[in-house]
Amino acid sequence: MRIVALRVLVFITLLFPTFISAQSPRRARDFGIPFDGRTGKFNAITDVPGVEVGHTTLIEGEGPLIKGKGPVRTGVTVLLPRGMKFDPVFANWYTLNGNGDMTGTHWITESGFLETPILITNTGSVGVVRDAAWQWMDQHHYYSAFGNDFWYAYPVVAETWDGFMNDINGEHVKKEDVFAAFDNAKGGAVAEGSVGGGTGMICYSFKGGIGTASRVLPKSQGGYTVGVLVQCNHGSRYQLTIAGVPVGKELQDTLGLVLDGKPVGISSASRQETGSIIVVVATDAPLLPNQLKRIAQRVPLGITRTGGIGGNGSGDIFIAFSTANPKAFSNDSVSAVSLLPNSLINPLFEATIQATEESIMNALVAGKTMTGINGNKVFGMPVETVLKIMKKFNRLK
Repeated sequence: MRIVALRVLVFITLLFPTFISAQSPRRARDFGIPFDGRTGKFNAITDVPGVEVGHTTLIEGEGPLIKGKGPVRTGVTVLLPRGMKFDPVFANWYTLNGNGDMTGTHWITESGFLETPILITNTGSVGVVRDAAWQWMDQHHYYSAFGNDFWYAYPVVAETWDGFMNDINGEHVKKEDVFAAFDNAKGGAVAEGSVGGGTGMICYSFKGGIGTASRVLPKSQGGYTVGVLVQCNHGSRYQLTIAGVPVGKELQDTLGLVLDGKPVGISSASRQETGSIIVVVATDAPLLPNQLKRIAQRVPLGITRTGGIGGNGSGDIFIAFSTANPKAFSNDSVSAVSLLPNSLINPLFEATIQATEESIMNALVAGKTMTGINGNKVFGMPVETVLKIMKKFNRLK
């Protein structure tokens, strides 16, 4: 029998504060780290009107790994482009390095529409999350039927690997956990760090996970909003760069990992990137699928600002969608849509790059030290030490 009481406790302590901005912890820019561009109200992907995010966070047990029992450090994150309303959005996607998975992308390429929610979890849970998303869509009539209630869909589910911290082969994410993430989906401030699909993730050899940020363009450039959400599990310590400062090199031998209860130093010779990052970009600018492909292609420029290179072992997969042109999707009628000229798209490129960079930094600042399977430990980024390094390079506001 599965023990659910602890899961309920986790929901109360980790999920409920998610949307109470007054209780939100300090984020990267709160420490004076300089970022370009103007943010939205919540500095989150939910600043794009209609976008909602929900997490289910699963933290259970400690000690030696017993497959199927734990310890568990994982979860699932759900993103709904127009909340609970079924109204497909124009979308497209891009991969920098393909050692990862995002289901449903072939039909997005063909059709130009995102017709499902976006879900992010761990590598071993893609199947169950995809199946649960289908069932949720069926139960909530989140589809457009072709007559006689006939419909089909290809749920978009992305993943990163949390096997250093989590019993990843234990199949701990269940249908009810996916449904709970849908139930928790809301607008407003978004929980970051070790929550949802990001619970067990590691970024630049520090605790990573979920991060988000937004940019609002000036009215002279359309006043559009761009929001980004990342699940970051990528990068090696030496690569970490913050606002142009080689922080990772300065911290090379600070707070290494703990593997099987034994400290593991991080030397300058350890430069193998074996992680992944999933990035979701939302905007209310009226963009068509080919233009959204161009937006997704700018995500790597934001990642490289933080030091990422898209290494051989990394799954770097990005999806971008536009909430403009409501009701453009139809099975049986012609739709008229608006279009931003390509000559005016540069500010959106810049906003995407800026928000991607800050999302990763927000995930790192939110990440707290965590112990997982077999006593494996990953430390939260030492923010105060980082600030001292940035002062040394004259890069604090």
